[in-house]
Amino acid sequence: MDKILQMLQLQNQLNDSTNGEEWVKGTTKNGKTINWKRCIYMECAEMIDSFSWKHWKSIYQEPDWDNLQIEVVDVWHFIMSLGIENYNKNLKGGIEDLAISISSQENFAKIDTGSTRFATQKDVIEKVENIIRLVLDKDDFNLDMLINEFFDIVMMSGLNLQTLYRLYVGKNILNQIRQDNGYKDGSYIKVWAGEEDNVVMKRVWEENENIKPDALYKELTKIYLALNKN
Repeated sequence: MDKILQMLQLQNQLNDSTNGEEWVKGTTKNGKTINWKRCIYMECAEMIDSFSWKHWKSIYQEPDWDNLQIEVVDVWHFIMSLGIENYNKNLKGGIEDLAISISSQENFAKIDTGSTRFATQKDVIEKVENIIRLVLDKDDFNLDMLINEFFDIVMMSGLNLQTLYRLYVGKNILNQIRQDNGYKDGSYIKVWAGEEDNVVMKRVWEENENIKPDALYKELTKIYLALNKN
């Protein structure tokens, strides 16, 4: 449960700093409507694009598992945000209560075991599309079912709790760097020397397994500024 709680706390802090502390009420500090469900299904579409699903183009292209894992982490940002908002709006409790609930889900025990595998393209896409159906259900939305289905995707994409946590922390830090360097006004440059910032973050994390989050922030900021000097 500790890692789940830490991720929820980090996500809450990121949302507070990015959107203002009233984001749980559905609007940003700038008055823009927040729709976490839309965020989830749009990122799910990007998950599917990790595969050569098109029958008319690049039909023999291998799955991009690295990209799929990044997209899984992106969806996790939004599921946690949706969960925090849901608990707040429905008076279910705070972040600690949500962490307890998530950790008690059936599929949480599976991702906590440490075993991982890559599923088939067909199975992953079917699971992702089921997540899309769940978030589009306006009449009978089930947060627990969504979280269980998401944990299936975690396992099917070759991740477990530890690697999900590491990638989440890395992406959380990258999101902070984006915000600190003009992401909202459009001046942030997402491609670093021909590579997406996600890819650079993942590589730095993997090459420096013992790096602390604050040191990762400094290292990524250093790389970004060196590549994007005026």
